[in-house]
Amino acid sequence: MTNSIPVILDTDPGIDDAAAISVLLTDPCFDVRLITTVAGNVSVAKTTKNVLKLTHFFQRADVAVARGAEKPLIKPYQDAANIHGASGMAGYDFAEPTTQIIQKPAVEAMRDTLLASQEKLTVVAVGAYTNLAMLLQHYPEVQAKIDRVVVMGGSLSGGNMTSVAEFNVFTDPDAAKIVFESGLDITMIGLDVTLKALLTAESMVTLSQMNLTGEMLTGLFRAYGDGSMQAGKPMHDVNTLFYLLSPEKYTIKDYWVDVVTTGPAIGATVADIHAKTHQQTNIHVATAIDAAAFNAWFLLEIAKIQDAAIAPGKLEN
Repeated sequence: MTNSIPVILDTDPGIDDAAAISVLLTDPCFDVRLITTVAGNVSVAKTTKNVLKLTHFFQRADVAVARGAEKPLIKPYQDAANIHGASGMAGYDFAEPTTQIIQKPAVEAMRDTLLASQEKLTVVAVGAYTNLAMLLQHYPEVQAKIDRVVVMGGSLSGGNMTSVAEFNVFTDPDAAKIVFESGLDITMIGLDVTLKALLTAESMVTLSQMNLTGEMLTGLFRAYGDGSMQAGKPMHDVNTLFYLLSPEKYTIKDYWVDVVTTGPAIGATVADIHAKTHQQTNIHVATAIDAAAFNAWFLLEIAKIQDAAIAPGKLEN
């Protein structure tokens, strides 16, 4: 895959994760080296099963999948099944996957994939950052093989779990703190943009009439408890991929961002906007997006997927 972006995806599907994985597995602009799973939207057993459902759906048995952390580093685990359904991907009955996970825990699989690569890799983290934090703690030598990290998570403008905390950071704030203070090149794609990058009602109608992948995603989006079919559905995790391909569609500002790990503001991502407490920055923060361009790109991505290349299931009743 010449000129493709070599990627490790760390994920917790999750309906918007499923939309991101649909793009990642089908767009030749991405060279998927590994997918790792983590407890987040639902348990790690379910998120792992969901990744396998998608690699089977898109007939990508060549993509290595490794199971990761079952719980956050310190904080008690709390899922988001109320948003994504009990399975994590409600709304579509996927065929039973024939793909299997590799017999290596996620952190070790990430280490081995990074160290074996002849080039630096991009790590995209769209669930809790537990696996990535453990990787950096136990195998700091891998940092030299990470080109950049793009995370979905955080917010400078209010949360979706509490008044200040976004879900992924709230799920494991201690892991987020480790990652944010690692010195890696990190871009935060948070609620400041993902709540603006709504897949519109018009786009969802187009999607439903497009192909088998569009049918699958429409089923998931109808069951998705975030946003509405009328006002639009936030495609949180898909934004990480759109950013990698079209960074010019985002406004990026550099800040030092602290993660709150205790107390009533746990999970908050606090930017030193006025540069009063830090002399340097640690995070590139996305603050604005061209939402119309996002909708057009996402529909084009799904339209390109050939029905012959997938193993379909059926819409749930």
